[in-house]
Amino acid sequence: MIKVENLTRVYHTGSNRQVVFDALSFSVGKGETVALLGASGSGKTTLLNLVSGIDSPDNGRVLLDDVDVHALAEPARTLLRRRLVGFVFQFFNLIPTLKVGENVALPLELLGADDRDAQRRAADLLDAVGLGGLAMRYPETLSGGEQQRAAIARALAHRPALLLADEPTGNLDEDTGGRIIELLTDLARRQQTTLLLVTHSTQVARAADRVLRLSHGRVTADRMR
Repeated sequence: MIKVENLTRVYHTGSNRQVVFDALSFSVGKGETVALLGASGSGKTTLLNLVSGIDSPDNGRVLLDDVDVHALAEPARTLLRRRLVGFVFQFFNLIPTLKVGENVALPLELLGADDRDAQRRAADLLDAVGLGGLAMRYPETLSGGEQQRAAIARALAHRPALLLADEPTGNLDEDTGGRIIELLTDLARRQQTTLLLVTHSTQVARAADRVLRLSHGRVTADRMR
């Protein structure tokens, strides 16, 4: 599902040169759940941005489902993300002016789905994440754990082939975070969605099928559970 080949990313600030990645390579199989484990500042979020085509590398390439992401023009990359990728963020990123059900249905509406079908899919997913009956609530009325459940439902609404999760428990207490990771990985496996889970927590990483350890711009360990 993901092939990263000789990826290099360098940031220049004045006369300073910061090498984030230097010829980084790894792959993630279809339907696999992989944790990308690394300390704060190791480049985990930057790597997700490169994988999804939000940011561009200085060298190397990223293939998603055999499509060379950075060979596409920006409009085509946007359409690829909209069709192929779901995102779960640390800070939920639900749209506050939309009700919970509307937030979940939004990816489907962007793809041109029928309103009734989008609402039905949103309702099914809200039931699946334990939020049945809350579709008409606004995000601010939900707890942090409930908002993250809604964000997971939204990320899976369009049945993406790839789910990218960036520190999805970083804004939650340990017990709630544990339940969120269990829910996220279970739903991804049930939908046969490839999951790349970014975390600094070894405990969270244990939920994955495989762990990639990111350090000093390279994957320095690759272990099975």
